[in-house]
Amino acid sequence: MTANRSPHTPAAVRLATYTKTDLEEILGTGDDPFGVASTGLTWLPKKDHFGIRLEGRLVAHAGLLRLPIAIGGARTEVVGVGGVAVAPNMQGKGLARAVVTAALEHARTMGPEHALLFCRPPLVPLYRRLGWHPLDEHVRVEQPEGRQVTMPLRTMVTALRDDARWPSGPVQLLSLPM
Repeated sequence: MTANRSPHTPAAVRLATYTKTDLEEILGTGDDPFGVASTGLTWLPKKDHFGIRLEGRLVAHAGLLRLPIAIGGARTEVVGVGGVAVAPNMQGKGLARAVVTAALEHARTMGPEHALLFCRPPLVPLYRRLGWHPLDEHVRVEQPEGRQVTMPLRTMVTALRDDARWPSGPVQLLSLPM
């Protein structure tokens, strides 16, 4: 997928750390940078981070986290993708594609056959263009105090191997969402 990067799009690199200050560098200091506070969900921090810097400023990010999941009752794992952010003044320049592609290249080395993300409905067309597919099933996720809730955001998946096929059946993320 790296070959799809425009010659004018800077390369994404793995970040040693990613902090709240880094997020604010990309999206500013608003209370709800991803527009998901209304869901009331508690989210996990990502473990692996990828970013793009332009002239010393972090302008794009994607994070990864390996997570347990049950699909049709069978337990497996997915690589959760989250925290995808592109600075508002840099959107539409291929940075989301570049940073997500770099993250997925790393995700392919992590073992699971699929990556999964949750997104607001207006972002579904973007992720479709990047090769993701929306799930028709509702996805249950864990929340504090042992609660399980139906994910109110759109769940999308992409294969990390050519021969991977998403199984059928109810989907339950066996952790907090990422």
